[in-house]
Amino acid sequence: MEHPDGPMDLATTALLVIDMQRDFCSPQGYAARAGLDVARLAQPIARIRRLQDAARAAGMLVVHTREGHRPDLSDCPPEKMRRSLRAGAAIGSTGPMGRLLVRGEYGHDFIDELQPVAGEVVIDKPGYGAFHQTDLAQVLQSRTIRQLILCGVTTEVCVHSTLREAVDRGYACVTVGDATAASDPALQAPALAMLGVEGGIFGAVVATDQLLAALRAASTHQGIA
Repeated sequence: MEHPDGPMDLATTALLVIDMQRDFCSPQGYAARAGLDVARLAQPIARIRRLQDAARAAGMLVVHTREGHRPDLSDCPPEKMRRSLRAGAAIGSTGPMGRLLVRGEYGHDFIDELQPVAGEVVIDKPGYGAFHQTDLAQVLQSRTIRQLILCGVTTEVCVHSTLREAVDRGYACVTVGDATAASDPALQAPALAMLGVEGGIFGAVVATDQLLAALRAASTHQGIA
């Protein structure tokens, strides 16, 4: 997986790890309360860890996103609240890991395996897309980022929403398909397939091993140990 002009430019590429939070990956979190298969949502953890490790070794920018709301829920639209009520997991209600999808609660934070390290960017977002009501665009612009590598959950909602926002902003995007997971197994393949229409209208879809090989090639080309 190379750019037409050669290996990817590590200095202008960022890894975007989407919503790998306890509320989505733990049996005690929001997603489980809403009836989603959290074991499935946890499946990409090991692959995402490999991507994180490789990106860090290559000196790339790593960005972590968290979906959640202010404690007073002032940034939670009424319709989103109604949807969570219908799902049986009211945003802001109390669960075993604190209030569901509320910033500062244990469940809102990242899973232990994928915690950020010092210097990495954390984007707290109230919506599904990572650009909506956040400073992600400014962060990427300040680092002269032009290409995004996306992984995380869920494929059909937050990954898709963020990807579409990024494409509209002019970013070259790569989605690591086997490092994402859908809430329903029947949605995973179609969610990835629709990215490739019109010659890849939403960018490339690759496997973890392909991406890691591309990172190794780029690191060698750019003299990074």
